[in-house]
Amino acid sequence: MILFIILLILIIIIAIANIKIVPQAHAYIVERLGGYYATWSVGLHIKIPFFDKVASKVSLKEHVVDFPPQPVITKDNVTMQIDTVVYYQITDPKLYTYGVERPMMAIENLTATTLRNIIGDLELDETLTSRDTVNTKMRSILDEATDPWGIKINRVELKNIMPPAEIQDAMERQMKAERERREAILKAEGEKKSSILQAEGEKESAILRAEAKKEAAIREAEGKAQAIIRVQQAVAEGIRLINESDPKEGYLTIKSLESLNALADGKATKIIVPSDIQGLAGLATSIKEIIKDDTESAKPANKKAGK
Repeated sequence: MILFIILLILIIIIAIANIKIVPQAHAYIVERLGGYYATWSVGLHIKIPFFDKVASKVSLKEHVVDFPPQPVITKDNVTMQIDTVVYYQITDPKLYTYGVERPMMAIENLTATTLRNIIGDLELDETLTSRDTVNTKMRSILDEATDPWGIKINRVELKNIMPPAEIQDAMERQMKAERERREAILKAEGEKKSSILQAEGEKESAILRAEAKKEAAIREAEGKAQAIIRVQQAVAEGIRLINESDPKEGYLTIKSLESLNALADGKATKIIVPSDIQGLAGLATSIKEIIKDDTESAKPANKKAGK
């Protein structure tokens, strides 16, 4: 009875040990009696004890491997170091398991030789500016070469390109000279634009000043013209009112004397006096002389009376 229980427990343990669950994105390679038997995908599987063996567990996820820098020589004999990053995925677990020994070493060596072949056809400047071209060529070549191994190369990237120190110094000096040249060009263009804008500003300022002076002169002339017109209108209105009031001869005589007084203020070198005004002036002089004679004749009579 005890032996039966022990045997039953052993059977249960062996059965449980031979139950295999394959997780997501994985595959198991199963061998029976030393030969390939099946590829188990995701799910529950049971193998025969002592006959079946899980030879390999393969991950179907995309893998990323970063290979160390490899020395390469360009077409113009420049030695540089380039390291690559390869993105690959296992598409056939059976071929991956039985196709090549140590697949990663095989991919690394294949990557190094392919990179040397491609860079050998390019010059230094082309190598630095043709990363996409190199990546595409390497991916195509590696994908074709690894297809019998059940591996698909999805992407290849040149991670770092490291030229020699003297080449880097020369490139830095060249870049510095190029930046200085661009700076000088931009500075000259800025000064040119500044001079043009300043000249245009001075031109517009001069035009505006001339237009302002012109406008001021026009307004001043218009103001003077309007003032003259207003004065003449006032004079004409005064004459009209005088004419309408029918002035007497005495008023006219007084105005003539006022005009004569204005003419004789000593500022004019020549005075032309109308005949009627001359008559009035003579009459005024005669009256003055008569008054003077009467005054002088009256003085002796006053003296005799006093004696």
